[in-house]
Amino acid sequence: MTHPLSDRINSLPVSQTLAMAAKARELKGQGIDIISLSLGEPDFNTPNFIKDAAIEAINQDYNSYTPVDGYVELKEAICTKFKRDNDLVYQPNQIVVSTGAKQSIANVAQVLLNPGDEVLLPAPYWVSYSAIAILCEAKFVEIPSSIEDDFKITPAQLEAAITPKTKMVFFNSPNNPSGSIYSENEYRALAAVLEKYPQIYILSDEIYEHINYGVKPFSFAAIESMFDRTITINGLAKAFAMTGWRIGYLGAPQWIAKACTKMQGQITSGTNCIAQRAAITAVLAPIEKVQYMVDEFKTRRDLVLDLLGQIEGFKLNIPEGAFYVFPDISAFFGKTVNGMKIENANDFSLFLLEKANVATVTGDAFGAPNCIRMSYAASVVQLKEAIQRIKEAVN
Repeated sequence: MTHPLSDRINSLPVSQTLAMAAKARELKGQGIDIISLSLGEPDFNTPNFIKDAAIEAINQDYNSYTPVDGYVELKEAICTKFKRDNDLVYQPNQIVVSTGAKQSIANVAQVLLNPGDEVLLPAPYWVSYSAIAILCEAKFVEIPSSIEDDFKITPAQLEAAITPKTKMVFFNSPNNPSGSIYSENEYRALAAVLEKYPQIYILSDEIYEHINYGVKPFSFAAIESMFDRTITINGLAKAFAMTGWRIGYLGAPQWIAKACTKMQGQITSGTNCIAQRAAITAVLAPIEKVQYMVDEFKTRRDLVLDLLGQIEGFKLNIPEGAFYVFPDISAFFGKTVNGMKIENANDFSLFLLEKANVATVTGDAFGAPNCIRMSYAASVVQLKEAIQRIKEAVN
């Protein structure tokens, strides 16, 4: 029987990160010892000072519907954060709080994109960018990069991808899945291209901002000529280990923020009241209060790079942020490994799941078909065991 689903949902791909996580859970349920390196979720608990703020909010009887765009106190705190960390001056009426940064991105796309518009996605890119464009009936255009280029595009590539239909470009630094960070000079060079095309808007996804290893990310909106055309996306999930609290936010020109509020008002309305009250405390906290997590991630990054570097066929760069490595594994293509023929990254990721009991995500999902993504948001013991299993399987 054919179910009468809409063309919209039928055209939408399944999130490969969530699909691999579900497959790993299914195998675990069968009693198989799977180590999952597929999900981008910190393995730390939410810091106590944030939990205490949530408990206080409960005791103060916060339980009513919240303003669609967020509590004014939280929006003021976000403005303070933007000025403190990014040298960006936003007013509260330019801030919209949403149920995670993903909703913030979706809101922006829905209010700016028309059917047929083109969205430029420097690859590799987060899996949901392309799906969100599809939902808007827009066309996404990949701009490829390679591990030799540290997974960054050049101004010449950007300019070559622009057409009269180009409406938006999505930047993500620190990047998921590569961990690469664009420097201020690199962003300014890209901005010099975009200055020639005033009809193009820029979405700057900075959700991994605080997870960096000595290279401070630069906000695209801090480029004066780009401020009125840039929407800055951030949230609390990654740096504050608050994935399930679902707090994301954006800073944008007021007319875009107003449109996003209108859109959100017809879909989810305001974000959870308790999470918002706790978010005020998190946003205003000095980043030093969560530096212990960043330090641990760096230790794990160095460990993973060292161990993977000992496996022939894994080509690596040094990610400067986030908590992923994104090795090029194309050296295995065309080979039969442990009884399985490897034709592409999908095959290799499935091979690791079945033969090494390690869950990763194929680079195809990120627009980088020669790579796989591995998250090191796992314990040192798990990481050592996972890479040992991979080494034994491929050797």
